[in-house]
Amino acid sequence: MRVLVVMDPIENVNLKKDSTMAMLWAASRRGHELGYVLQQDLYIDQGKAFGLVAPLRVFEDYGHYFELGDRKRESIAAYDVVLMRKDPPFDMNFVYSTYILEQAEREGAWIVNKPQSLRDCNEKLFATQFPALQVPTLVTSQQSLIREFLQEHGDVIVKPLDGMGGMGVFRLYQEGVNIGSTIEILTENGTRPIMAQRYIPEIVDGDKRILMINGEAVPYCLARIPQNGEVRGNLAAGGLGEARPLTEHDRAIAAKIGPFLKQKGLVFVGLDVIGQYVTEINVTSPTCIREIDAQYGTCIADDLFDVLEAGRSV
Repeated sequence: MRVLVVMDPIENVNLKKDSTMAMLWAASRRGHELGYVLQQDLYIDQGKAFGLVAPLRVFEDYGHYFELGDRKRESIAAYDVVLMRKDPPFDMNFVYSTYILEQAEREGAWIVNKPQSLRDCNEKLFATQFPALQVPTLVTSQQSLIREFLQEHGDVIVKPLDGMGGMGVFRLYQEGVNIGSTIEILTENGTRPIMAQRYIPEIVDGDKRILMINGEAVPYCLARIPQNGEVRGNLAAGGLGEARPLTEHDRAIAAKIGPFLKQKGLVFVGLDVIGQYVTEINVTSPTCIREIDAQYGTCIADDLFDVLEAGRSV
């Protein structure tokens, strides 16, 4: 296949952790032709989607892991699969990129994940479509409602709807200090909605990332365990990553959410689970492939390409 990847600058990736590199290495091992674009290389000309695409070769060698050829104008639809792997922030530039990729989709390209669903499925709000799987959750910009929620539950987590890597996550206690200023800053003085969730004590055992491929769960997850008194387990916030087999409850959660992911064209997704509850559904650029592969000898990116190859052969 011809595989195009939209990603952040390849020279800046963390080779030990980057899931996109795992995908590119898997594609290369299978003999697929790779193209590389940055978000700003995508454009529409006379109603057609194009990119300034650089031919890409990748190597499983930390000292020399990629080579790029000269960029040239190509139709995005000339590629069999387009991996949209641009990391957040989910800003207007990201939204514009999904519009361009949606045009390529109309021309016959297969975009993974589906551009419309990247826009529709906010990683915090998407999880609220499954209230039976969630801890008590409130989304609002109103300080009075957040205070009522805090009074009811006593111990809550508040976070922005567009953060990543644990950015902007705070734990509030009913009798705590700086409640007002924290809410004011996060809501931008009551003009921006945020999420509040009852604190889940099981976070001390890890915030589990369950990877989903075409609606099916990978058999192992990565528990991201907070360190040094942190409330956040995110690896970007210093959490310790420990791979584990899925529990029966994990599998039950995945089975309930999986069909919705397939329906929305979300081929590669990360569910975040703390204790018995889903806290987020990550669709933009899910990670944790490398850590699970390293600890259990899996080849998750190859599992993904099994699906992509089968889908393109239909």
